[in-house]
Amino acid sequence: MSDLLLSVQDAAIAFNGKPIFEELTFHIKDGERISLVGRNGAGKSTLMNIITDKIQLDKGERWQLAGVSIGYLQQDIVPQANQTVFDYVFAGVEADTEEEKMLYEYRVDMVCEPLHLDKHAEMTLLSGGQLRRAALSRALVHEPDILLLDEPTNHLDLDVIEWLEDFLKGWRGALLIVSHDKKFLENVSNRVFWLDRGRIRISPSGFKHFEPWSNDLIEQERRELHNRSKQVEHEMEWANRGVKARVKRNVARVAKVRAMRDQLKKDQSAFRRVTRKIELPQISTEMSSKVICEFKQVCKSYDDKVILDHFNFRVLRKDRIGILGKNGAGKSTFLKLMLGLEDPDKGTVKLAKNINVSYFDQKRGDLNPEKTLIGNLLPDGGDHIEVMGKMRHVRGYLKQFLFDPGRAEDKVATLSGGQKNRLMLAKILADPGHILVLDEPTNDLDMETMEMLEEIIANYDGTLFIVSHDRDFLDQTVTQILAFEGDGHIENVIGGYSDYLEFKKKTEKKKAQLVTESEKPKQAYVEPIKTEEKPAKITFKDKYALENLPKEIEKLESEIKDLSDQLADPDFYSRDPKAFNKSAEKLDRKKREKENKEFELLELEEKTG
Repeated sequence: MSDLLLSVQDAAIAFNGKPIFEELTFHIKDGERISLVGRNGAGKSTLMNIITDKIQLDKGERWQLAGVSIGYLQQDIVPQANQTVFDYVFAGVEADTEEEKMLYEYRVDMVCEPLHLDKHAEMTLLSGGQLRRAALSRALVHEPDILLLDEPTNHLDLDVIEWLEDFLKGWRGALLIVSHDKKFLENVSNRVFWLDRGRIRISPSGFKHFEPWSNDLIEQERRELHNRSKQVEHEMEWANRGVKARVKRNVARVAKVRAMRDQLKKDQSAFRRVTRKIELPQISTEMSSKVICEFKQVCKSYDDKVILDHFNFRVLRKDRIGILGKNGAGKSTFLKLMLGLEDPDKGTVKLAKNINVSYFDQKRGDLNPEKTLIGNLLPDGGDHIEVMGKMRHVRGYLKQFLFDPGRAEDKVATLSGGQKNRLMLAKILADPGHILVLDEPTNDLDMETMEMLEEIIANYDGTLFIVSHDRDFLDQTVTQILAFEGDGHIENVIGGYSDYLEFKKKTEKKKAQLVTESEKPKQAYVEPIKTEEKPAKITFKDKYALENLPKEIEKLESEIKDLSDQLADPDFYSRDPKAFNKSAEKLDRKKREKENKEFELLELEEKTG
């Protein structure tokens, strides 16, 4: 088979007279793992439909190598009665011999098991997330030559996402992936298709290098527009000097100058739209209490399943906490206990008085699908909404969340999953309260909306909880991690997901060293010579250190939190890369310093008894 699997040359396509692509050219080769990125409406779905040949080109040529198969991860699945997961995944497989059938059955097992799917379960009884995993299983089992994956990590736990990454790294065909999960794209892709204003820009390397590459292109375009502006300004000066005295041969030049000016204005406007940053006000929440919530020796179980086991934890004002864990590990229980929606079996949970909580539910229970966008934001009617104490026109507020004001009267039922999530965020963030709880807010969101959400969170100064499996999003937004490992075991790590991952690696390395030590042959026991032990003498230096080390550690914790807050600002790096790197280095240094002082304090306490 040739390396070239599919090619599109000089293609054009328009909907209702509006051009989506003009002079579109791209090629897909065997072994390429392509990340497809672009803003809402840039044409990602259209490009996928061109690849699958679901829509015809208005102009240009589409070529596909004979015998090449194309697979597509389905978004909407309609389960059939009495159909099992195995039946659904196996459907459409052509197995001529018993041996081929057994091979495909093995593939089904190989994919369903890590995706936590019971192959004997009935499709009609599965949740939305389980149906998505079934669709992913089917796409992977069929092993097409070109596989299109649209948001494959939605509703997946972190361990499953990591398994999927490893699986796709060994994919023998070509992949084209749309995902909001930046870390997933970094780990999987080796090429980027960037859809930008009707064009496709192709990066020869993976998504890991996309940001600096795309920033360079934007800066180059900015310089070109500036140079064109100077040229047009110079030409316009010439055109405006004594136009009446121009002879006929200069009329064409004047017309050309005006055409240049009009095209420049058009290009500058398009450039501003692409590079525009959403300006959001500081979301202030006045709160006098320093301690928001405190867990003391809390125990919670369901039947024989332990969720919390003598759990102690304190939530302070302005904490930004990311919550990780598999389904059923205790994430939701922790939040319900904190908010007083459930009672502990043992221990106490104290929540500060007069606390207002805003809760983003991934099931979108607060949205009425039969009401309009405006009707959901203003259930009592009107055309103005109160946003953090100030009145805003509801259509302008919706525009801030990337909605077309002309669609404000559309029913919520007509919106996509990502649009519903944006509407939920608009509703909650009008009055976010003292505690903001976001439960899987990134599902179905595109990168543009993700960046908007990161910006909103950066401007929120209340106490934040985020339940998410999006690793990059957690790194950008939180300053500590609560990881629910199961069986009541919970890890609390300062920093984002990357810090938690580093902590896990160190922990596993220590465990491996302990196992190695335990496997070493034991030496014969020799009775030690008994000597009279003298009590450790406390020096003035030791006494001074015992008194001051806790204060120094507390100060370092405060500095670490401040630095983590700085680095959580999603615009910090683009605004000042040198300052960002300096703060990151300082954060690492402060963490090491804190670890050393904690170890020093522990040694002193052991020494002095």
